[in-house]
Amino acid sequence: MLVPVLIACGVIIVISIIIGVTLGFLSEKFKVRTDEREAKVRECLAGSNCGACGYAGCDAYAKAIVFDNADPGLCGASDHARIGEIMGVSVDAGTKKIAYVRCSGNCNKTIANYNFDDTQDCRVAFLAPGHGSKKCPYGCCGYGTCASVCPYDAIRVVDGLAVVDGEKCRACGKCVAVCPNHLIEIIPYDAKYVVRCSSHNKGKSVRSACSDGCIGCGLCMKVCETGAIRVVNNLALIDQEKCIGCGKCAEKCPSKIIIKRI
Repeated sequence: MLVPVLIACGVIIVISIIIGVTLGFLSEKFKVRTDEREAKVRECLAGSNCGACGYAGCDAYAKAIVFDNADPGLCGASDHARIGEIMGVSVDAGTKKIAYVRCSGNCNKTIANYNFDDTQDCRVAFLAPGHGSKKCPYGCCGYGTCASVCPYDAIRVVDGLAVVDGEKCRACGKCVAVCPNHLIEIIPYDAKYVVRCSSHNKGKSVRSACSDGCIGCGLCMKVCETGAIRVVNNLALIDQEKCIGCGKCAEKCPSKIIIKRI
């Protein structure tokens, strides 16, 4: 009788040791890392969980900064100086950027083909003939879907055209992703000149739809001394890295759709 008891005790001891070692390994592998700096860094972030930093939200980004050496300057709306103090590093916030709507076709400048009042969503209007009621198929639908997804209240619709408040915008990119006509782009905050059009139609068609459209004449490109402007598919495009802000393109533009932003 003694032998079976000893065997049973031995088996129990061995199993207990195995379970203990396994639990110890798992607890170490899956333990929740804690650091008081994480909460402090989180307080310095915008709190909108916009995802512009590349992480799932502010909590994930704060954790990555503290534990994974993530770049602490990815959030344009954060207190970079304070994060630098917490982490004991110098934080380079990089170049501030904002969203910009490449369209000037408000209700006073565009021609309407028909009435389309059954929606308040640009994505639905985009599915209608001509991508909405405006004659220009490349223009802003004007129903404010971009404004509805902006976590910073930086976009509003004025006379049927989305307008970005550069002081509120944090370049999170949500408006860029949701615009069905791909009119919104992220540009440097200090961009001097911008093209307020996205139409790829030829001159006559542009004029028949909007009084402010780019006709693709190329005069802006000819006077640009740095090669910052090129005309692609009947539309002028500005390379902000090459632009020196001389303004010659805006002066030469017959449609006056190249404007000074700041």
